[in-house]
Amino acid sequence: MFAFMGREYDGEEKVADYLGRVSWIPLREAGETMLFERLPPGPLRVLDLGCGDGRLLDLVLQHRPGSHGMAVDVSLPMLERARARFAETDRIEVVEHDLARSLPTTWGRFDAVVSSFAIHHLEDDRKRELYREVRGVLEDGGAFCNLEHVSSATPALHRRCVDAFGGIEDDSNILLDVETQLRWLRELGFHDVDCDWKWLELALLAGATA
Repeated sequence: MFAFMGREYDGEEKVADYLGRVSWIPLREAGETMLFERLPPGPLRVLDLGCGDGRLLDLVLQHRPGSHGMAVDVSLPMLERARARFAETDRIEVVEHDLARSLPTTWGRFDAVVSSFAIHHLEDDRKRELYREVRGVLEDGGAFCNLEHVSSATPALHRRCVDAFGGIEDDSNILLDVETQLRWLRELGFHDVDCDWKWLELALLAGATA
């Protein structure tokens, strides 16, 4: 349903279509509110993986005044929108990077890593490896907050979700269940791991560093 990250989003028409659809996701703001509650006290250095047009990181800056960080995406039209959004501030660096590749060690460390409807386009093995890399770049007392598109427990529940979003499905989705991803986070050394919010196939997967 929510294709976002990937070279298929280098087309202006595809990006505009996505942004038009994602803008009316039911209960999206409820999930974002829960994400903000998971963040450490600010100001923070924040990494946004699959930033799109920068909406989520912009909201984080509003909730944690004085924060700064990095917005990362692979889609050139999305990056153009993010650069336009943050053009009036020097607190955000907008960077082209494909999440299918390892996170560069030159980016340094962060107090929070966030993501919104992006990581589900990675193969499952890469998802887990990315979670490991996220753990490695987080400062002690940091937080990882992944507002994500996950798989349903049954085909009937998946159909219910598809129907709720107008029957639209996306072949580029590689969905994975909540339980597996939470287990990975615990195995990788995250603390206080939980699904803080869920509605149909939308979920907030979160963990903290000690």
